[in-house]
Amino acid sequence: MTGTEWIVDAYGCSPDRLRDLATLQALFTRLIRDLDLHACGDGRWHQFADSGGITGMTVLMESHLACHSFPEYGTLCVNLFCCRPRSGADFVELLRSTVDAQIVNVRRLDRPYAAPPDSRSCPSAAQVLHADD
Repeated sequence: MTGTEWIVDAYGCSPDRLRDLATLQALFTRLIRDLDLHACGDGRWHQFADSGGITGMTVLMESHLACHSFPEYGTLCVNLFCCRPRSGADFVELLRSTVDAQIVNVRRLDRPYAAPPDSRSCPSAAQVLHADD
């Protein structure tokens, strides 16, 4: 396993923009362009009738880009996993300008190209559950 994963949570977003499919598709287009990623076809999108929230996913040659909007809470969750080195995007500015996000929390998880030398097998469930200790 290798690569970098960005887990992005945006709060205080415009509910109208979170319900607008064209807005979220434009967000994906910009991320794919700005990071020089390559889509493996059109994305898949689903809009929920009750809240108007949208779930979207694009499979990339480099892995995937997904989002989940919650207009009823003014939140947007974005997940990008890339198996090729990338510096990342300015998620804060991008989400402020695209969905009027007031707060943006970006977490970056770097996954190593190889297991550490002392890892001879998969970790046990206890090791996984307590990995942050």
